[in-house]
Amino acid sequence: MIAKRNSSMTLLFSATVLLASVTALAQNSTPGGMSQQPSQQQQQQQQPSAGHLPGAGPAGAATDNQPSPSDQYFVRFVLESDVAEVQLGQLAQQKSQSEDVKQFGQQIAENRTKLDDQFKPIAQQLQVSAPKEPPKKDKQLIAKLEGLSGPQFDEEYIKAVAKDLLQDVKQFKSEAQSAQNPNLQQTAKQDASILAQQLQAIEQIAQSHNVTIDAKH
Repeated sequence: MIAKRNSSMTLLFSATVLLASVTALAQNSTPGGMSQQPSQQQQQQQQPSAGHLPGAGPAGAATDNQPSPSDQYFVRFVLESDVAEVQLGQLAQQKSQSEDVKQFGQQIAENRTKLDDQFKPIAQQLQVSAPKEPPKKDKQLIAKLEGLSGPQFDEEYIKAVAKDLLQDVKQFKSEAQSAQNPNLQQTAKQDASILAQQLQAIEQIAQSHNVTIDAKH
């Protein structure tokens, strides 16, 4: 339990440092996927509604000591998102010519690696296998960004990461309220605020680069 708390504090500190660094850089910047499937009974229980994870609510509750399908779905979502964001962050360090974008890419890659380390024990407990590569849609995005450079790369990277972080924040906040697994609920609650700070950071970078993003919270 102490290790988990220390890990969360490390993530929170990294996100806070990232936000502060981005603010300073922005002032000087110029514009320039899946493993185990639920059983037939669990599939019948899962009736997703708009804006909610499949299996959320009563239908997503664990039964007969089996993991909640909703919790399993969320953990798979997080692990896949982590793989994608790490690769995107590494790509930003290689392709971007803007210091603030490079720094953000480095920080988010490091933070998502730590986040992944937090979730892997929970994934094992919930019988969810860790993905080895990003989902198909993220592979396509990475391939697209690999063909860009300069301000064009920065614009598409900023838009993509802002969109992903906005979704992440919503999902983490929802899981913090509805998770059946206590460890997952606590971790989602702690990390929701960290992701929210990262979203703030990329929004500030977007402003400094005159990039319009959908930032509806």
